[in-house]
Amino acid sequence: MKKSKLKFKSIIRLIVLVICGGILGVNLYTANASKLVGNQLPMPFGYGWAVVMSGSMEPAISVDDLIIVSEKTPYTVGDTVVYQQGNMLVVHRVTAIEGDMVTTQGDANNVADAPISKNTIKGTVVAVVPKVGLLVSFVRTPIGTIAIAAAAVALVELPYRKEKEKDDEERQKIIDEIKRLKDQQ
Repeated sequence: MKKSKLKFKSIIRLIVLVICGGILGVNLYTANASKLVGNQLPMPFGYGWAVVMSGSMEPAISVDDLIIVSEKTPYTVGDTVVYQQGNMLVVHRVTAIEGDMVTTQGDANNVADAPISKNTIKGTVVAVVPKVGLLVSFVRTPIGTIAIAAAAVALVELPYRKEKEKDDEERQKIIDEIKRLKDQQ
């Protein structure tokens, strides 16, 4: 029973470490894509995610929602798309398509955006996860990254220290028993 409990804890610890490593790797990847290349929405494997920063798509998509974006073509009227404008991502609904030009508009906006080229569209919103963007935004900060790294180190180090203390106690008991037996002779 003790062995299976220990094995279960090891598996859980490994899973959490893989998740922490994945988060750190994704943070590094997105930071490099954003800072070095200027790509605000990297799309590895055809998918990306972003945190909504404005209320232009209320009530369908709110501030701090996490959106999952998929590369998709062709675009159709009614699709909610993400495109990069300078260093900002814009999440708006397609209202018209004329050749290679697409007109978009936020659901909460009264005026349509200036037409954009289809080439500037990163993809289509395929899922919205309400308010999870708060957590994602925190994890992407330096403090959040340090917190994830500290959690990973703690997951590795704390169980090791507990096990080492237990081993040291057992070793000391054995040494004490040997001394006691020597003293009896």
